Amino acid sequence: MEKRSRVITRSRFSMHQKTKEDDTTVEHDERGVEALDMMPSYGPDGVRGLFSSGYVLGAACLASLGGFSFGYDQGVISVINVMPQFHAAIPQAESEFGKGFMTGMLLLGAFVGCIFMPYLADKVSRKWALTVVVIIFDIGAIIQTSAQSYGMLVAGRAIGGIGVGTLAMMVSATLVGIGIHFFPYSPRWLALVDRPEDCLKSLSRLRGLPLSDQKVQAEFNAIISEVRAQKLMEKQQRPGVTGIKREALIWMDLFKPQTWKRTAVGVGVGFFQQFSGVNAFIYYAPTLFTSIGQKGEMSLILSGVFNSLQLLTVLVCFFTIDKVGRRPLAILGGFLMGACYVVIAVLMALYGPNWANPSAGWACVAMAFLYILVYGNTYSPLGWALPSEVFPNVLRSKGVALSTCVNWLSNFIVGIVTPAMMANIGYGTYVFFAACCVLAGTWAFFLVPETTGRTLEEIDEVFGKVSKQAHSEITGETTSEVVREANRVDV
Repeated sequence: MEKRSRVITRSRFSMHQKTKEDDTTVEHDERGVEALDMMPSYGPDGVRGLFSSGYVLGAACLASLGGFSFGYDQGVISVINVMPQFHAAIPQAESEFGKGFMTGMLLLGAFVGCIFMPYLADKVSRKWALTVVVIIFDIGAIIQTSAQSYGMLVAGRAIGGIGVGTLAMMVSATLVGIGIHFFPYSPRWLALVDRPEDCLKSLSRLRGLPLSDQKVQAEFNAIISEVRAQKLMEKQQRPGVTGIKREALIWMDLFKPQTWKRTAVGVGVGFFQQFSGVNAFIYYAPTLFTSIGQKGEMSLILSGVFNSLQLLTVLVCFFTIDKVGRRPLAILGGFLMGACYVVIAVLMALYGPNWANPSAGWACVAMAFLYILVYGNTYSPLGWALPSEVFPNVLRSKGVALSTCVNWLSNFIVGIVTPAMMANIGYGTYVFFAACCVLAGTWAFFLVPETTGRTLEEIDEVFGKVSKQAHSEITGETTSEVVREANRVDV
């Protein structure tokens, strides 16, 4: 065991041996710092890269089941909301408020889940945190399935929402909870909890390569060094602070003068993703298509077409999001979606609610389809891509968590208010969402930088962070520290 520990300790710092003539050289040698940021390539990027490792492909498929469950709920709830049989069984869900409150409680539960999930994942690992969430969801799903009253149904949706679960989809969620235990722990989490040997083993399994492989060793070195630098930086910024106070101070760091722009981008994209009105269409698609002149079964058919178009555009965005760039998509997406809403609002004001001119109703349908085509290529992927790119390493988990919380809370508000807005202000609902989309384009123009293809250091410069030198010094101190440790082991 001692020999094995020595091999791992030495391999962890092998990248820095050429620059360890003395501590000063190590601390200020830019090549040593750059080495920490170098990550090996294991093959092609993108979709083809998924097939380079069975574990990576399996993890991607397992993770997709969560999205599948939530997507199922989004599609099914819009139809359930207009079913006479459902209203006969649960009459309270027929009113505008009852319909919106029942729909939105899943999203409020998801918001609550986002608050404690990062802390739980850091403490017990993502594997066990996900297991806990699946158990919570299954409890919610059982309550929903056996619900005999409106209150019981709402409570089940709220509990199920904590696991971002869905009605009648226990199978996929339970598969995630069971299947995750066939995969190794996250190497980064293992490094975070000071289990370097397990970190190296996990990397080896995930990459399908032996422990001694140079690529595995290089990635292992980078992970360990990054975690150590992160801990050292935090120790210098918050000496002696632990527990709840430490957690609170990290959350407050998101709103400091040097980081508020990053927070405005991460939180803003989650807010505008929902207040673009996409889930108003998805949750209440048959109702909204009825409001623009389509009746009966045709409104259900158009709802299916609408959701299918979103799937199509998300597939297209695999090839466009990196070629066009985040910033142009955020700006153009906001203004184009706003234009679609304006046309719908004008036609509704002129020809609704009787729709004596059927062509005007079909023009509204065309605008709705154009809207989802634009959304699927812009704010649909950007809502999840930008938050993970704009925050620095030390704040990424909290920043992404805050962005996701705002996303779910905004989703909840939209789900609650849309039925009442349609009943009381009619075409004004589309004017409201048009204004939000135009505001999104304006926000993107002034605040969203281009992050495509940029390193973390380059993104720091974009946001005007003057701590690149400080980060290099911290990394240098970490390098110096690990070299000294390696020397002690050699002795």
